[in-house]
Amino acid sequence: MQADNWKRKLKNVLFMDLKTVASTAKFNQLDARLQRQWGQKISLFRKEENWSVQEWYDNRASYYAEYGRILGIAFGGLYWDDNEVPHLKVKTLFEEDERKLLQQFVQVIERYPADELSLCAHNGREFDYPFFCRRLMIQGLPLPKTLQLTGRKPWENPHLDTLELWRFGDSRHYVPLEVLAAVLNLPTEQLELTGDQVSRIYYEEGDVAKIRKYALESVVTLVQTYLRLIGAPLIEEANITRVD
Repeated sequence: MQADNWKRKLKNVLFMDLKTVASTAKFNQLDARLQRQWGQKISLFRKEENWSVQEWYDNRASYYAEYGRILGIAFGGLYWDDNEVPHLKVKTLFEEDERKLLQQFVQVIERYPADELSLCAHNGREFDYPFFCRRLMIQGLPLPKTLQLTGRKPWENPHLDTLELWRFGDSRHYVPLEVLAAVLNLPTEQLELTGDQVSRIYYEEGDVAKIRKYALESVVTLVQTYLRLIGAPLIEEANITRVD
């Protein structure tokens, strides 16, 4: 009976993780208006690091939907076999054409009933969901129904966030997913990258395969973390399928 309860609770949860990069390889390739505004933006933070404008752009532009773009999206969902054993399947979408990438992921989202789907991401409410929505608007694409969140009260937002669960109401507290997985002693692979390294690896090394692997393992770690936080059984490694 307990397995049936978890199955009902988790069957319409879509776990996701965005991998974002700076919009352009070089700061001076930006629109002149954006260059001017970026200079003003980083003037508030320049005491933190002794970086040039280009270095600030390399290290921080991917955090902002106005200056970054989505290079790839990893996502996964749970399913149960005939013996009621849970399995996880994780996939990635990577495209140079961001508009095409966004359309592909919207198609994934729309496979679920809009009033039943819950997305789940780490820091999703502050990063993944708004970043995705902003890039949709920048690319001139409509928001899927499940992400039309403007005007909703916080408790009307159906989407999940492992960071929010871990905060226990402390809105100032931040912990990376890798650290949370470590302190929870989860049997997941160590995440070899951090989000701020993705843009450099993409533009300087062109190593998309490395970023894809990072994206896949991020979602596996996300799923196991969420399961631990809600007290559900973890997924055995033998029951995890990764699709590049």
